[in-house]
Amino acid sequence: MVQKTKPEAKTQPKQPVGLRSLGEYLNLSPATISLVLNNAPGVRSIPQETRDRVIEAAAKFEYRPSFYARSLRKQKTFSVGVLVPDLRDNYAAQVIAGVEEYLVEEGYFYLTASYRSKPELIEEYAKLLMDRSVEGFILIDTVLDHAMQLPVVAVAGHRSIEGVTNVALDQKCAARLILQHLYDLGHRKIAFMRGGSHSSDADERWECLMAAAQELKLKVRPELMVQIQLKVSTPELGFGPAHELIERGGEFTAVVCYNDEAAFGVIRAFADHGLQVPRDVSVVGFDDIRSASFYSPSLTTVRQPLNLMGIEAARILLKRIRGQESFPDVVAILPELVIRESTGVPKKR
Repeated sequence: MVQKTKPEAKTQPKQPVGLRSLGEYLNLSPATISLVLNNAPGVRSIPQETRDRVIEAAAKFEYRPSFYARSLRKQKTFSVGVLVPDLRDNYAAQVIAGVEEYLVEEGYFYLTASYRSKPELIEEYAKLLMDRSVEGFILIDTVLDHAMQLPVVAVAGHRSIEGVTNVALDQKCAARLILQHLYDLGHRKIAFMRGGSHSSDADERWECLMAAAQELKLKVRPELMVQIQLKVSTPELGFGPAHELIERGGEFTAVVCYNDEAAFGVIRAFADHGLQVPRDVSVVGFDDIRSASFYSPSLTTVRQPLNLMGIEAARILLKRIRGQESFPDVVAILPELVIRESTGVPKKR
């Protein structure tokens, strides 16, 4: 006789546990459990033993509070928008790491949009993020020319716009550090690279370098000034301008690059022309991205504390969203000159 086997019972998907179920299990009210799990102001009135039981039960049943319920209750989405020119950019990546570090601790989520260095997309992407109910914006190296409907913190922002707090490096101090270093080494014929108009730091950094050069009575020759044309985040930034400098035939012993990526391109272009750094020419970068210390030669550069700037931007934005504090238009961050192998005394000619 053939015995029929009973069909195996289908495994039922695990049902989410709610506050009511936890309340029945612990014989506590949902309100008490909510106070404990949200670490609400009145939680201290609840005995520690009870708080421990709630936390243990929540872990046991893998309880997760409803994001939507929390949002409706507090009328918040706990999310912010982050706009960047290019997600591949080392500068932006290090700032975002700081932003993320702070937001995670505060229970906030962020949505990032890269507008690929196309200014016409900034407005469009900001609207798309607002459609997703972000509570504020962090703009990284993004040129903004008007006020927005939500609180905004701009990293490397330099324009005074209503509702915008700028977290920006002290460019005057950075310019003095660079040129004083080269001056002390003996350099008097220095070439300068100006950033592209798509970068929010470009104009102020250039103006500060020119002012610092004037203070040191350094003559800035027109043939030793080059302009970045490309909108990329690779060494190509400096490769073309370096070739242009050499082809002009002007004499120079050092180059101040717009950023570290451009400096890498400059060093490569000089190598193509048989020039060694720093034996024949010194090169200075800007930012101190992670690869600056590993490049050969390792790069002398101005360190922007990018991770810290991201943390500070996120901290200020959440305080502004919560209405907890007012801030000046500009929160200045001090730079640091990091001296490595790419600078040295000028070659005797």
